[in-house]
Amino acid sequence: MPDNSQSPVIVALSGGVDSAVAASLLVERGFDVQGLFMSNWEEDEDAYCTSADDYQDARRVVEQLGIPLHRASFAREYRDRVFARFLEECQAGRTPNPDVLCNREIKFGACYEYARRLGARYLATGHYARLGRAGTETVLLRAADESKDQTYFLHAIDPALLRNVMFPLGDMHKSEVRAYARSRALPVHDKKDSTGICFIGERPFADFLGSYLPARPGLIETIDGEPLGRHLGLMYYTLGQRQGLGVGGRRGASDQPWYVAEKDLERNVLVVVQGSNHPRLLSYGLETGPMHWLVHDRLPRGAIQAQIRHRQQPTSVTVTIDAEGAASVLFEEPQRAVTPGQFAVLYAEGCCLGGAAIRRAIPHVEHLPALRARA
Repeated sequence: MPDNSQSPVIVALSGGVDSAVAASLLVERGFDVQGLFMSNWEEDEDAYCTSADDYQDARRVVEQLGIPLHRASFAREYRDRVFARFLEECQAGRTPNPDVLCNREIKFGACYEYARRLGARYLATGHYARLGRAGTETVLLRAADESKDQTYFLHAIDPALLRNVMFPLGDMHKSEVRAYARSRALPVHDKKDSTGICFIGERPFADFLGSYLPARPGLIETIDGEPLGRHLGLMYYTLGQRQGLGVGGRRGASDQPWYVAEKDLERNVLVVVQGSNHPRLLSYGLETGPMHWLVHDRLPRGAIQAQIRHRQQPTSVTVTIDAEGAASVLFEEPQRAVTPGQFAVLYAEGCCLGGAAIRRAIPHVEHLPALRARA
C-alpha cells in the first residue's frame, strides 16, 4: 500500500458495497480520499438502468465518510470504445466480454485520466486483485478470495498504470467485506451485488440485442446434419449453452439435454450435440490474437496456467508465441466450450502475465502432432 502522504486518492465509487468499503478503508488509513461516480450508459426512460439509484447510494456513502464526490459521464467513450466493439463481435458470431474492454478503456482509461486531471496520484477501485513487486516491476496478482478474483477482467489494462492504482480489497474475502460494511454501518452494507453485463442489467438479452442488430433465424442441426428446429439468430447463442434452445427429445434417441457445439456462420446453422461432455464440446488447445503483456518476463520458467473464462479454475498449459505475438495454447487436460471472443489469460504462480482474445479452439485431431512433439 502506498504511503498516505502521497495523496489525494480518487476512489471509483459505483454505489455498491465493494467500492464503499475500499473508500472507507483508505479513509481509516489516513489517505486524502475523494469519490468519483461515473455514468457509462445513458438511455432515456430506461427502466433497467440503475445509474440514478446507484448515484444516490454513492452520495450516502460519501456523506457518512465525510469525503467529496465527483461525478462524470463517460457514456460517449463507452459507446465508441466498448459497446461498438461488443456489437461487432456479436455480429461476427463471437461471444464478447465487454467487462475486459470496460476496464481497459473506461475505468483504467477515461476514468483514470479524469482522476489525474482532478489532481490525484492514485486511482482506487473495489476490484478483488492484489499488487506485488517483481524486481522493479509492479505486477498484478490474484486476490486472496479466489472465488471473487477479478484479474481475468483486468489483464488488458496498461501495465504502466499499476504503479498508480490501488486495490484495497485484494487481501479480503467477500464475507469480510460484508462484515466490515455492517460493522461501520455503511448504507450499502446489504446491497445486492450487480451481475451480468453492465449495460444490459436484468433486461432480456435477446430483446436488447435485437434492438441493435438484425436477427437472422436459421436451422438447428445435429452434427450429422439432421434438422431439429430453428434458432432465433446465431448472435443469441454461445458455445456450451443448454438453455433456450427449444429442442426436445427425438424418438429412439437419448434423453440427454442438447448443447451448442458450433455456430456455422456460412450456412447460418446452429449445430448441437447431446451430453455436457460430448467430444465436440471439448478442445485440446486454442489460438489467440496478439497477446497483451503485463510483465517484462513474458513466459517465465516453470508452470504456466491459463484461464479461459471468469470463475474457471486455471488449467496447466504449454504456450508458444508466434512472430506476430499471437499465442498457441495447448491444455494438459481438454477444456469444455472454448469460446471465440472470450479471453485466454495466462498466470504463473498467481501472477497475471497477460492475455488475448480467443480466435479459435484447437480440436483433437489438430492437437495430436503437438502432443507427440511434447512426448
